[in-house]
Amino acid sequence: MTTTAGQLTQLTAGTLVPFGGDRFTTVDAALAAAFQPGDRLYVVHDDGALLHVPAAVSDAVTTSVSAAVEAAQAMRSVPAAQVAAFYRAFADGLVAAWDAIAQANAEDVTRAEALGRSTTRLRIDADVRDQMADGLRGWADLVEKAASDDAPAPRVTHADWHVDVVTAPLGVIGFVFEGRPNVLADAAGVLATGNTAVLRIGGDALGTATAIVEHALAPALRGAGLPDGAISLVTSRERSAGWALFSDRRLSLAVVRGSGAAVAQLAAVARQAGTPVSAHGTGGAWLVADESADTARFASVVRHSLDRKVCNTLNVAAIPRSRAAELVPVLLAAADEAAAARGTVARVHVVAGSEQWLPAGELERTIDVHRAEGVVAEPRASVLASDELGREWEWENTLSSAWSSSRTSRRPSRCSTRTRRGSSRRSSGPTPPRGTRSSARSTHRSSATGSRGGSTGSTRSTSPSWACRTGSTAACSAARAC
Repeated sequence: MTTTAGQLTQLTAGTLVPFGGDRFTTVDAALAAAFQPGDRLYVVHDDGALLHVPAAVSDAVTTSVSAAVEAAQAMRSVPAAQVAAFYRAFADGLVAAWDAIAQANAEDVTRAEALGRSTTRLRIDADVRDQMADGLRGWADLVEKAASDDAPAPRVTHADWHVDVVTAPLGVIGFVFEGRPNVLADAAGVLATGNTAVLRIGGDALGTATAIVEHALAPALRGAGLPDGAISLVTSRERSAGWALFSDRRLSLAVVRGSGAAVAQLAAVARQAGTPVSAHGTGGAWLVADESADTARFASVVRHSLDRKVCNTLNVAAIPRSRAAELVPVLLAAADEAAAARGTVARVHVVAGSEQWLPAGELERTIDVHRAEGVVAEPRASVLASDELGREWEWENTLSSAWSSSRTSRRPSRCSTRTRRGSSRRSSGPTPPRGTRSSARSTHRSSATGSRGGSTGSTRSTSPSWACRTGSTAACSAARAC
């Protein structure tokens, strides 16, 4: 069979594009008109989506990845003292340049609000700054401790052979995050093990992220004598920047966080390029209490899992029917306590059949709920169909969650964060420093167990909301999105 290969310089409307082996999609008129010489076109073989990457975006991403590849080679010989110096300089730079960073963040928030977007994860304040700085200094301490540890590498010994466990860097890690500026500090953790990173952050947070890089991160890299490409930010609001980044076969790992559909598409792009993927889209944490659950500890887990809206915020809580009369009021009080810290009241979703454990009047009561589009009046509690229990309750400032009840829970006493596919994210190995979050989310240990919960959708609210049902186990859920 004879084939002809060449450079794609134009597209024609109506052209058939095969995908998935036995299917095709069609180039529409808008795509044909937009495509210019030098642009790139990627086909997602899962669904036939045609992804157009303009030449300018492709060139910018390629330049960043090339610098990261070069930096990864240099990092192999960088002394630990320099890496530790970078983390401390980055932390100090955040504090010193905070006025400029805060101003950039205020402008990002104003822009996002004008577009009707959520700003909960976008807003940063002095507390976030201090958490970021503490986390960075924690990385510095870990790097120095690892360098000073004279213990031999862990060894697994067998009768006539052994295996030494040795840590080695992966290489270049590509990150695509939603608009959460503190991910700059999170992602910087990869330097501790000799990796480098290229970051693409949500467009709403690009101004803040650029200010952090300009005033704190880049000066820290230079001051510590680390290569400039060790951590770089793709300064483009174009979604296509993420497609271009994950299509680059030089990545050793692709990490994506955000909303379900976008995460799934980016993960597909990376897989097609042959790159391992760590993806987290929709979902939330499920807390399942068993019959011996300690009341005070249960309340503490609920309260502190609703302190802010992130990927492992409590989304669903399950309570045994035998303890529902006691624990449901505790659950609601803990959620309200968390909401009160934000000046709001928790929004509750009760699985059909569990209404009997709600305090009187909760289904009729109306509260103010802070949503991205503004404050709206909604019921304090509403009934939820049982097949909706896995819904992700994304909120702004008013906590939102769900709960249900059933007979018993025979699972081990744990609480874990589950991804959209239902896989458990459990902590293993050293805990990242305070103020940072690892890509494998840590779990809260309590008299509860993780329970698989797929996401059927996403609802944005500024209050936490909960859902409940009766049956074998009472389940309550409070959800936050990454």
